[in-house]
Amino acid sequence: MNKPSVDDALKEGMYGPKEIKPEERRQFLGTLRERIVVVLKNGQVTEQKVYPQIEQNIKEHPTAHLFLNGNIDYEQLSKYVKLANKYHIEHTIVTNKEHNTEIGLVLAMDHAIDKEEIYVEKIDAMSTQNEAVKKKSFFSKLFKW
Repeated sequence: MNKPSVDDALKEGMYGPKEIKPEERRQFLGTLRERIVVVLKNGQVTEQKVYPQIEQNIKEHPTAHLFLNGNIDYEQLSKYVKLANKYHIEHTIVTNKEHNTEIGLVLAMDHAIDKEEIYVEKIDAMSTQNEAVKKKSFFSKLFKW
């Protein structure tokens, strides 16, 4: 194993330890994409209701960690803090004044899981889709094509 050079030690002392994928960590509230179970964007976190997918994923992953965007008012984050407390999972409110991300909530594991689809659809889009399916099925039952 290589010993760090004096220059490396000085840089680490001045700037902190080197980070793997720093841009990705800034985007995903301090964690890596490969560890993420589910994500909500800022606008979704600020909506009135708690997304049921978040609660379901918290139940399914009791060792996960919840990261919340500290640039969002605590009043709007509190419903997810309460959810984390209810299921006894750790949570962190991440505030990065130098970098603004569109990500409002991240549920992540402490190891890689490489889940392909991590983004949750907006509630409005889901209900609109469900209504369209219901209408289609109603009319398809009423009229045989």
